Amino acid sequence: MTPRFAGVVLAGGASRRMGADKAFAEVDGRPMVMVAVDALVGGGALAVQVIGGDIDRMIASGLQAVPDRWPGEGPLGGVIQAIEWARELAVDHVMVLACDLPRASSATVRALVDRASGSPDSILVPVVEGRAQWLHACWSTGVLGALQEAFDCGERAPHRALEGLSLLEVGGLDANSLADADWPSDVPRSEPGASRHGR
Repeated sequence: MTPRFAGVVLAGGASRRMGADKAFAEVDGRPMVMVAVDALVGGGALAVQVIGGDIDRMIASGLQAVPDRWPGEGPLGGVIQAIEWARELAVDHVMVLACDLPRASSATVRALVDRASGSPDSILVPVVEGRAQWLHACWSTGVLGALQEAFDCGERAPHRALEGLSLLEVGGLDANSLADADWPSDVPRSEPGASRHGR
């Protein structure tokens, strides 16, 4: 049985290479942040929250959004904030996606969360060509204390905060759904007749 889970999209990056707010770069007529939100909703998330970015604009777009508690300090703080929110919702897992995944897929979300049912205390991270995709991972809420301790000691990168934790690398997922967009050329151009809900 697929575990109950929350979904979070991290939108607090500076978007320097993109040259504009990447969360609102359009993919098939939709803001890129909405692609990630839709993937989480379609994957079965009980609730979805955006952390960081232009909060007023997010809310005006109909999204549930809160400020990044540690702006400019990297993604680990966002992951911690996501896990805290998931615990408030009384769920055991939270899927955390970056806002710059133009082909984020509900199928990939579901595949990871389904694996979490057999590894309830693990962090599940997709791996593509030997590289872990930390901003598309499923986190057990039970790791909060260890991550907070690492953060308090100055760590800011998720992958370096996992000493002693159970990590499960998951391969065989759709690599296209895991590819991020750092530059304007990475954002797919709309195609005639393209689906606005490609899942």
